[in-house]
Amino acid sequence: MFQVIQPAVHDSHGPAPATSWYAYIMRWIRTTNHKDIGTLYLLLALVMFFYGGTMAMIIRAELFQPGQRLVDPNFFNQLTTMHGLVMLFGVVMPAFTGLANWLIPMMIGAPDMALPRMNNWSFWILPFALMLLASTMWMKGGAPNFGWTFYAPLSTIYGPPSTDYMIFSIHLMGISSIMGSINIIATILNMRAPGMRLMQMPIFVWSWLITAFLLLAIMPVLAGVVTMVLTDRHFGTSFFSAAGGGDPLLFQHLFWFFGHPEVYVLILPAFGIISEIIPTFSRKRLFGYHCMVYAISAIAILSFVVWVHHMFTSGVPLYAELFFMYTTMLIAVPTGIKVFNWITTMFRGSLTFETPMLFAIAFVFLFTIGGFSGLMLSIAPADYQYQDTYFVVAHFHYVLVPGALFSLIASTYYWLPKWTGHMYHERLGQWHFWLTVISLNITFFPMHFLGLAGMPRRIPDYALQFTEFNMIASVGAWIFGISQLLFLYNIIRTIRGGKSASAQVWEGAHGLEWTLPSPAPYHSFVVPPKVQ
Repeated sequence: MFQVIQPAVHDSHGPAPATSWYAYIMRWIRTTNHKDIGTLYLLLALVMFFYGGTMAMIIRAELFQPGQRLVDPNFFNQLTTMHGLVMLFGVVMPAFTGLANWLIPMMIGAPDMALPRMNNWSFWILPFALMLLASTMWMKGGAPNFGWTFYAPLSTIYGPPSTDYMIFSIHLMGISSIMGSINIIATILNMRAPGMRLMQMPIFVWSWLITAFLLLAIMPVLAGVVTMVLTDRHFGTSFFSAAGGGDPLLFQHLFWFFGHPEVYVLILPAFGIISEIIPTFSRKRLFGYHCMVYAISAIAILSFVVWVHHMFTSGVPLYAELFFMYTTMLIAVPTGIKVFNWITTMFRGSLTFETPMLFAIAFVFLFTIGGFSGLMLSIAPADYQYQDTYFVVAHFHYVLVPGALFSLIASTYYWLPKWTGHMYHERLGQWHFWLTVISLNITFFPMHFLGLAGMPRRIPDYALQFTEFNMIASVGAWIFGISQLLFLYNIIRTIRGGKSASAQVWEGAHGLEWTLPSPAPYHSFVVPPKVQ
């Protein structure tokens, strides 16, 4: 019924040499091989990581001392807006999608993704969307300067002309995400190896199946709200204007109905990655596989009923505050189950501490700190103190940097030998880990104290009493940024050559192969011959 499209043939030393630069470039542009497309996603995310990270370092350089030092306040606000948008839509989401493309077909025994041509299209939309977003920095009036949440009326009435280009860029990225999600769902549900049931899939595959459904549910909401902003700006509608019968709070409700599940889009694949790495270096099966699947599902469902905790100070009714406060606290239960299962997997295991395991352990510990500060923010009366202060900045960076970013770094060290055939430099990887984890805490931990003392976020200036902690945070941020050059060097060094990796890079539980599903298999997934 369907024609099988054979992927490009590669030998053990990489792709066949191209006859010309044109042929080589077209081979990458036209590729439908899931490994090639996964590589393209990961390379794009790496480039955007250094682009967005450079903006963060400029922000922290400006905040090293009070007063205007390097950039004017309007450009500072442009940097904070672009940094948030680039890191979310240009780094974390493409990187996780790249891992999904590389790993899901191999983990479920599929020859490729279900829709390889759409897979190619969903990637190539992204570079143009991100270039359009980045180009707003050089447009008349500058880039959008109202924060990555682009609240109305800041975006509808006061936004610069480049806001329209940002909206178009978001539409393109949304189309890419929806296409990728459809592809992942179709692949997982229809192309598993014979005999592999859903409850035998690796946790990483489960995490992406649930994430893909989340993306399908929330990306149309984002598309709708940015379109409403566009029509308010140019077509005389008043969705978010009280003067025309609209309500600015409608924007917040719609945006955060997208925005909070989006947080879990950025973290659920990380749960899957960590659930693959910890058992390997503990030489044990993952503890509580079924509970992990149910916990991921519960987190995804609850993520749709907590969005108003971003709006406690906006005047919502008391009963709404209570409902969303309790549901926000409730989401800590399945998250706590996952942390317990990871710790129990390591308990009495035969642990070794290679670089992927170090980042995985740091993930568990630091992500838990971010979860605790999230519980503090979930308390509605206390949130009036924390709202729009650096406490919130510390919270979500403790969730997203050790959560999303550390899991991506860990996955790179973990699977890079399988991707390239070469081992990374372990000593360099460990130096990268210690510099990264120490500088991360130097950067973001003082922000808790700044926030509790009342320092507002998104402001380029501050009172003198906040100077010391800001100096510490800025020094930590620069060490963090520079240390990522070690990561880049290690990747390039590994790709170019080095010590050859064995067919089985890491000895997992009982010496099992790296693609083995997380639960114990009931059989070898081979359909037995019919008995005559």
